[in-house]
Amino acid sequence: MSTDVTVIILLALAGFLLGGVYSTWKTARTVAIVLAVLAALAIAGAVAWWVGA
Repeated sequence: MSTDVTVIILLALAGFLLGGVYSTWKTARTVAIVLAVLAALAIAGAVAWWVGA
């Protein structure tokens, strides 16, 4: 898989997770925090993959 495609997929996953954070913040804060951590990991992975290539 191309580096660009992997970075785009990771950023799309992070966006999807951030949408989940936004939608669950008022009702389930614990779940929202877990989703935020996962989104941060996806963003960090995308940046690391992009810089490392």
